Amino acid sequence: MVLLEFSMSPLGKGESVGKYVSRSLEIIDKSGVDYQLNPMGTVLEGEWDEVFGVVKQCYERMSKDCGRVSCVIKVDYRRNKKARLTGKVASVEKRLKRKLKTS
Repeated sequence: MVLLEFSMSPLGKGESVGKYVSRSLEIIDKSGVDYQLNPMGTVLEGEWDEVFGVVKQCYERMSKDCGRVSCVIKVDYRRNKKARLTGKVASVEKRLKRKLKTS
């Protein structure tokens, strides 16, 4: 199972790019892939081809009307482990014996 965190935004579209980023979130939400939005990007959880397929769809949509696109991707693969989107945080909270700010 893969956790993939990415941030994608257009360059040259001004300071506020929420209009473009929200299009990606529409794609992600409709994909059926488990995800978690955070202030600096989005984390997807699924199989390798599945999560990279979602990123590709986001890129294809953004590049339709954006001449330059910046994307940062971080991937964590772990065999035979699911529900890591929430499980990794829960593991740290268990060790600290308290809840942390997560969203």
